[in-house]
Amino acid sequence: MTQPVLSTLMSKHPDLSSLRENTRIILSGRDPHRYGGMVNPPVFHVSTVLAESIEQLNSRDYLEETGVQEMAYGRKGTPTSWALENAVAELEGGHRCLAYSSGLGAVTGALLSFLKAGDHLLMTDSVYAPTRRFCNAILKRFGVETTYYDPLTGADIRSLLRPNTKVVFTESPGSHTFEVQDIPAIAEVAHAHGAKVLMDNTWASPLFFKPFEHGVDVSIQAGTKYIVGHADAMLGTVSTTKEAWHELLECTGYLGQCSGPDDLYLAQRGFRTLAVRLRQHQASALELAEWLQSRPEVRQVLYPALPGAPGHEIWKRDFLGASGLFGFELKPCAEEAVAEMLNGMRLFGMGYSWGGYESLLIPTNVQKIRTAVPWRFEGPLLRIHIGLEDVDDLKDDLEDGLKRLRNFRS
Repeated sequence: MTQPVLSTLMSKHPDLSSLRENTRIILSGRDPHRYGGMVNPPVFHVSTVLAESIEQLNSRDYLEETGVQEMAYGRKGTPTSWALENAVAELEGGHRCLAYSSGLGAVTGALLSFLKAGDHLLMTDSVYAPTRRFCNAILKRFGVETTYYDPLTGADIRSLLRPNTKVVFTESPGSHTFEVQDIPAIAEVAHAHGAKVLMDNTWASPLFFKPFEHGVDVSIQAGTKYIVGHADAMLGTVSTTKEAWHELLECTGYLGQCSGPDDLYLAQRGFRTLAVRLRQHQASALELAEWLQSRPEVRQVLYPALPGAPGHEIWKRDFLGASGLFGFELKPCAEEAVAEMLNGMRLFGMGYSWGGYESLLIPTNVQKIRTAVPWRFEGPLLRIHIGLEDVDDLKDDLEDGLKRLRNFRS
């Protein structure tokens, strides 16, 4: 039987590190020769996995410890989950990766892996709201104290560290107010103290920020966003350094966390086009950010890739690109004027999440939950995700919306 072409290709390049990133996105996590040359890994719907002997049955508990990937039970991993996890770890630069049922599931699983009763957590004040709720409700109940810190704090975070501080959690940029954190400075101080650095890396994706090159120990993504990319599946991922891997693996196993095979498949499909989609998201977002910056109704644009925007210098130093999500502050106006603008949008939908092919626009007001620093915005804040539509059509829709805003104000 003739060996499949793709199998030959993979055997020529067992070490993907010699290849460029766009090629690694296509090849990582795939092993066509295992499945008769099929380009995509099969979708395994499985719970029970039969053993051929009592010796094999008893040895399976040790497979995950050694890194050997052999099915033991559906919840513990299948070729479907390993294909995605290996690909994400390869692209992000981590040792290994685990997939979760949602981005929030990935956040909570990571936090529980590295915290225990009596520990202290430093959490960025710009964090994703559900993460804050988990800290304030569940972690507090379990005896973990959380202190929220100014996301613009870099090396000065040392003044907030306590003897029992075990985790410093970062999110850069913040997904509502878009502060860009000085991750290398934070990591250096945290590691000197013996604390681990966790980062929500959803905004940049594995393409545009390499967390492990900047001192991060644990990188978390809401794969629902850019990895899936089509607004049709829920998924989270956590990648770690080799030193942090065992704690994550052990706790995740105890919690029973796993992802469904169909969602994993959709994430694999989205992953293969990540580079192409993000290039378009970035190009359109930058053009619209520049356009919004010139509008008389807009006070400021919060897009780190935009020269002069808050955080631009750190973004330029540490990041390799920018995604399609950003914010903009309107000049002071009534809530009713903002509602008049948003209710008439034709192409921008109003809905939570982001990262899909569709454009979204929502009001965002986290003033009541921010605790570390005073609120710094004078006017209403809108969060916008630029999808894959024609950028001129999106401008026309925003132009009409801003006209409704002006007319209401006048």
